[in-house]
Amino acid sequence: MAAELPWAPGAAGALPGGGCHPLVCRLCREPYEQPCLLDCYHDFCAGCLRGRAADGRLACPLCGHPSVVKGANGLPPVDRLLQFLVAGAAEEEVQCANCDRRCAKAEQDAMYFCNTCSQALCAPCRDETHRARMFARHDVVALAKRTKDVHKKCPLHQEPYIMFSTEKKSMLCICCFRDMQGESRAHCIDLETAYAQGCEKLDQAVMAVKELQTATREAIVLLKAMIEEVRSSACDEEAAISSLCSSMQETLAERRQALLRAVRSQHEEKEKALREQLAHLAALLPTLQVHLVTCSAFLSSASKAEFLDLGYQLMERLQKIVQLPHRLRPAQSSKISTEYRAEFARCLEPLLTLAPRRAVGSSTGAIGPGITATNIIAGGPCSKTLLVPGRAGAAEAAGSGPATRKPSAHRGISTKVLLAEGADSPFAQHCRDYENTYRGLQAEVQSLKDQVQELHRDLTKHHSLVRADAMGEVLQKSQQVDVRIAAHYSSVEMMRSVFEEAWEETFQRVANEQEIYEAQLHDLLQLRQENSCLGTIAKQIAPYVRSIAKVKERLEPR
Repeated sequence: MAAELPWAPGAAGALPGGGCHPLVCRLCREPYEQPCLLDCYHDFCAGCLRGRAADGRLACPLCGHPSVVKGANGLPPVDRLLQFLVAGAAEEEVQCANCDRRCAKAEQDAMYFCNTCSQALCAPCRDETHRARMFARHDVVALAKRTKDVHKKCPLHQEPYIMFSTEKKSMLCICCFRDMQGESRAHCIDLETAYAQGCEKLDQAVMAVKELQTATREAIVLLKAMIEEVRSSACDEEAAISSLCSSMQETLAERRQALLRAVRSQHEEKEKALREQLAHLAALLPTLQVHLVTCSAFLSSASKAEFLDLGYQLMERLQKIVQLPHRLRPAQSSKISTEYRAEFARCLEPLLTLAPRRAVGSSTGAIGPGITATNIIAGGPCSKTLLVPGRAGAAEAAGSGPATRKPSAHRGISTKVLLAEGADSPFAQHCRDYENTYRGLQAEVQSLKDQVQELHRDLTKHHSLVRADAMGEVLQKSQQVDVRIAAHYSSVEMMRSVFEEAWEETFQRVANEQEIYEAQLHDLLQLRQENSCLGTIAKQIAPYVRSIAKVKERLEPR
């Protein structure tokens, strides 16, 4: 297996496929001069990398990956393989050693090279000169397959290479082989065998790289499709958010106007009632003051006979004044309450109710009809999940009835917290039974996914035949699992009425407790307000009480 170079670094510096030319530096856009290999396997000219290292590290100009560099020059090691290819591609013309005929690069397939003479020969000279018997032992090969002198003899002993060490990955001459240890000689093979084994290993490496290249192209197509799906999903999500916000704003504005009207109505009603009560008490207060002054003056000026004659009339009048119905306590509280939080939440509840999310628009063509990028990577970063297009799950089959909500992302955590509390409720027991059945079904579905993915990989990457009965077994198992999932879904759906009744009772109990709690706070505030009014009235009548007490003290000696 000899490597032929069908390309040479031309002026364009690019390949037909749009990629960069392999023998052209990506920085200076010129053929490589002393190419250096970075840790990320990107090559650049030594002159282009000189001066870029800092603190023993050199960042790749293409991908930014840091490479450790040693030595005073601060350059990575020279890429001998690329240097060999550049040197081979740089030989533009070859001259025949016999007739001085020159061959351009494109015509070198008609040239030969005699490794024994170390000379290039054209086809006519090879037929005329090297067909003689004296040249029978000469090694004449095609020019593209010739062996260079630098690889023919050992630079240390100047002897031809005869062996190859699989341990040290280097060629050996007879002297090198003789100087080796006994256990190391077991790893030495002849050059032809080493060449054959090397070609086989290189073929395997090339196949691995080709598989990686195919997978990379598929990943690029997938990522491009996902980028388009993300863009479409973002647009749809923005439109949904804007629509929801507009609906919420309109609904909130309408409810706000209604609540403001209710506040104004309560304010007018309460203010009217309090003003009427205030007017009544304001009219009562002068009457009380007049009678108190009258009583005080009567006690200070009347004699005993006059007191006995008129005092009982005065006392009867005072008692009747006291017994009259006087509204001393406020008829209503001063707090205006519209329960605006509950009203806003109630009006937003239909808009914020979680509904099943619609699927992202499918992207067909590059990946395949009916298969979206989301389906391919449904298993997460490791891409262990492969969904079969056109196959509906049990939930979709059963979804023809009432619409179900999308499972919460925290369902597993919430279930664990519920079970960890140790509650012995019917729903907790249902969760225990559900988790056991769900784990079993999930394990079976994952096993089927792995089998389908393995068959898909054999078809697309390895191009190997797949047994028809294997697919039949997978489909049969999938149908059986689908029936079990549908049955389990139906059994869980049947429990809805029982749980909804329990949830309704719990919700009513919580609502009653909240109402009682709010009433308790309201009663305490009203009682505090009544106590405050009582203190205010007591402060107002305190001077009159003291005045009557003084009059009484003066009348006691009589």
